[in-house]
Amino acid sequence: MSLKVDIKSAAGKVTGSIDLPAATFDVQTNVPLIHQVVVAQLAAARAGTAKTKNRGEVSGTGKKPFKQKGTGRARQGSVRAPLQRHGGVSHGPVPRSYDQRTPKKMIAAALKGVLSDRQREDRIHVIDAIVDTSITTSTKGAISAVRQFSDRKNVLVVLARTEDTAWRSLRNADDMHLIVNDQLNAYDVLVSDDIVFTETAIREFITGSNKPATAVARESEIEVSA
Repeated sequence: MSLKVDIKSAAGKVTGSIDLPAATFDVQTNVPLIHQVVVAQLAAARAGTAKTKNRGEVSGTGKKPFKQKGTGRARQGSVRAPLQRHGGVSHGPVPRSYDQRTPKKMIAAALKGVLSDRQREDRIHVIDAIVDTSITTSTKGAISAVRQFSDRKNVLVVLARTEDTAWRSLRNADDMHLIVNDQLNAYDVLVSDDIVFTETAIREFITGSNKPATAVARESEIEVSA
């Protein structure tokens, strides 16, 4: 089973069609799975570098700030105590990692789920080429070519790594998010209203020939060692 999507030119004319595999673009959407994967992705993006000094790390003397008795005040043993001005922080944040374990199969299933959801709502579009590679970059023309599919606020544009001209033309568009096809993920699809693939990007994504050179080299090394 496959799904057919029209391929349009920058001028809006239908130049052909492409079959989208149902195994990727027509699967059941698992909302709890997508939630878990997205939360893990956002957590992994956190720096985890927040740090405060405790009473043993702040500068200060070990002398009592005032005598034990006779002042009418609560007894204090150090100017570095959390109750004192410029004292240490009790139970403050320390550097940590927010990474959550997310198997690759879960990540792939979440991406298929959100892509299927967008496809069922007819929000996946394909354009043969955003700009003519024989001419210079044109931001106005590139935005017009993408905006023919939707006037919704957030648009995700998926490009192939070889489409440098299209990337340079759209990188300053505030309402468009650019991503290469081998970095497509559930979060970016989820926060976008429409997804516009270039023909090269969608074909590479479907065939799986969109892996970065480092990943291909790593897999070849594994095959040789085996």
